[in-house]
Amino acid sequence: MTGITIDRLDHLVLTVVDIDATCDFYARVLGMERVTFSSGRTALAFGRQKINLHPVGNEYDPKAVTPMPGSGDLCFIASVPIEDVIAHLNAEGVEVIEGPGLKTGATGPINSLYFRDPDGNLIEVSNYA
Repeated sequence: MTGITIDRLDHLVLTVVDIDATCDFYARVLGMERVTFSSGRTALAFGRQKINLHPVGNEYDPKAVTPMPGSGDLCFIASVPIEDVIAHLNAEGVEVIEGPGLKTGATGPINSLYFRDPDGNLIEVSNYA
C-alpha cells in the first residue's frame, strides 16, 4: 500500500488540430463550456473536471512524450437517458459508430455508445445500468 490516495480526476489533456472546432464540437454535442485560463490557454469544463486543449505543434510543457491528435479514448457518464443522447447526436449529425451496448464502467455495468470528435478521438457516452 502507498501513502497516496487519489480522490478524483481533475483534468486531462487532448492535443488537437483546431481548438475552435474542438470547442464548438464539445459545447454543441456534449454541453461542455469553453473556458480560458492561465494567460490564454483553453479548456472544456464540465462538472468538477476539465479537458485542457493543447494545439498540435505548440503543446505546453511539460507534456506527454508523443502528444498527437486522435489518440484519446474517453468515457463520459451522461445525466440523461442514453436514448436522449442518441436523439441529440442524430440531431447534431454525429455518427454513432457502435452501441448502445453493455460495457463495464468504473463502478459497474454501463450502457454505452461510441462516436468520434473532430480529431478522431473515440468518445464513449454512457449511463450506469
